[in-house]
Amino acid sequence: MLLVGLTGGVASGKTTVSRILEKEGATVIAADQIAKELVKPGRPAAQELARVFGRGILREDGTLDRKKLANRVFSDPKQRNLLEKILHPRIKKEIERRIQKVTQRDPEAIVIIDAALLIEVGAHREMDEVIVVTSKAEKQIKRLEDRDGLAPEEARRILASQMPQEEKLKAADFVIPNDGALEETIKRTKEIFQELKERALLRAKKFNPILERRRT
Repeated sequence: MLLVGLTGGVASGKTTVSRILEKEGATVIAADQIAKELVKPGRPAAQELARVFGRGILREDGTLDRKKLANRVFSDPKQRNLLEKILHPRIKKEIERRIQKVTQRDPEAIVIIDAALLIEVGAHREMDEVIVVTSKAEKQIKRLEDRDGLAPEEARRILASQMPQEEKLKAADFVIPNDGALEETIKRTKEIFQELKERALLRAKKFNPILERRRT
């Protein structure tokens, strides 16, 4: 198995890259999707969030108002730390469970861990390879306006609260710029996936001599 971390700033195009990799044959485990499942009504994480941040973060039907919660934590580092302490250990545990499941099913799989805070929480050190998706700030702001209906000032505030892109790039084995046409992003992502396949094969040969003899 080859474990690959995929990360990038908010609205950088990480989800687009993740979908391309999945179409190419990778197994994708998305931290944000896991987080959404963890905070469904009645789940322990949802109950703890309501207790810590107040029931005002919940809608009338009991579901989490993610935008309202985000507005609170992005403006207050202490509250963001509280949120991370509640969610991150649970997300990490579920990611590990899913990795184990994939490994049992397909030992040669390329597993993509799609996580916005991969580097911030130090999880990139557990990866075999790291992909960072980059984008210019003005592009990210425009996407946040179009996608989430945010005002430019709010979008800039969210960007300012994140780890600088330059810092993320220090941990990158591969970089995918996402400022041009979609076709360019697709082409670069497919090129990287081919290299990942080669590295996965080399890794499989190294750790499984029997597999190597069978292939030859």
